[in-house]
Amino acid sequence: MLKFFCGGKSHYCDGVSRRSFLQLGALGLGGLTLGEVLRAEEAAGIRSSTKAVINIHLSGGPSHQDMFDLKPQAPVEYRGQFNPIPTNVPGIEICEHMPKLAQMADKYAIIRSLVGMENDHSNFHTHTGYSRRDLQNVGGRPSLGSVVTKLMGPSDSGAPPFISYNGGEPGYLGPSCKPYSPSGGDLRLSGNLTAERLENRTTLLTSLDRLRRDMDSTRQMEALDAFTQRAVDVVVSGAVANALDIKKEDPKVVARYANEGRNFLLARRLVEAGVRVVTFNWGGWDTHGQNFTTLKRQLPQLDIAMSALLQDLADRGMDQDVTVVMWGEFGRTPRVNNGAGRDHWPRLAMCFLAGGGMRLGQAVGESTRFAEDAKDRPVHLQEVFATLYHNLGIDVARTTIIDSNGRPQYLVDRRTPIRELI
Repeated sequence: MLKFFCGGKSHYCDGVSRRSFLQLGALGLGGLTLGEVLRAEEAAGIRSSTKAVINIHLSGGPSHQDMFDLKPQAPVEYRGQFNPIPTNVPGIEICEHMPKLAQMADKYAIIRSLVGMENDHSNFHTHTGYSRRDLQNVGGRPSLGSVVTKLMGPSDSGAPPFISYNGGEPGYLGPSCKPYSPSGGDLRLSGNLTAERLENRTTLLTSLDRLRRDMDSTRQMEALDAFTQRAVDVVVSGAVANALDIKKEDPKVVARYANEGRNFLLARRLVEAGVRVVTFNWGGWDTHGQNFTTLKRQLPQLDIAMSALLQDLADRGMDQDVTVVMWGEFGRTPRVNNGAGRDHWPRLAMCFLAGGGMRLGQAVGESTRFAEDAKDRPVHLQEVFATLYHNLGIDVARTTIIDSNGRPQYLVDRRTPIRELI
């Protein structure tokens, strides 16, 4: 698994220390090689698509009422220290510490009534739409990136379909859909190693230990074959190696993202190279104490990085094909605690959506007086996933995948995309 770090350490209240990083996960498709996948796609009438999703997880749980749903009329112990500012869309206001995003509200939509979240310091439900407990008896629910890998495979560029941070488990799709690890960080051919010689070595490797493969009930050897072939495909294509080399980017574009936006820029470069799903962690949002001090530092950085990404996608004509989603595991408590912080609040959260050919420049749903519950139009977590799948061209109303017990499973239980956006 190729990992590259995208930020500092994050410490959560559950005592677990995590690093934000991207991890290169080229997930196999039932053990098929790239050539077999492409032939199968052609036989099934599947064509290459430029549709993609960038899934940004604000690790720790962002304070929804201090970002996109401020309550200036509430008592100070609820409204906190920040003030709202108008955006370029009449009627929509956001936090004063995000002035760049305020001037481009027509390029995104805000969900202010997101429900169905889990009180769990995990990105599992922002990868899958489900709790970690769901379908554990068959391996658990697969992430969106794993599902896209299974259904769509790699694009014509040879880039892996899914690049993910610490998460994106394949669930019941099995070990052949786990991320893989090229040896070392250089994804280019070097010396006298040609593509033909690399393919020959791969064929030899998969021919060895045939008996062990035939007797392997866990399918781990099958997975190894898939990982090896995918690694070869990635190296031979060179698409990912080029995408990860920011030195190839226009310095003016790099400067626009600033240091903290490096992973936003990498995500854009990766989807441009043909990756279908890119996910990463950004920042530390577990603000039980000093919520406003932390956000005063992080929100301007997020403002720079996200506004650069949205403008970049628009300038390159990618905003109709690439969907950006940003959220965290839950919201924060309406009342500010004695430590000037906010605690966990899974009853309500926010979601930021952009691109994907959606109807943007709107806020969907409304919260109650203190941002504690959805006042009207609650939007369930799975409705967001139904929208993401829809934007990728996947019909969640009809599509099923067979689990490890041989039973068909729908991708989500709530299979209607957010009607205001589609």
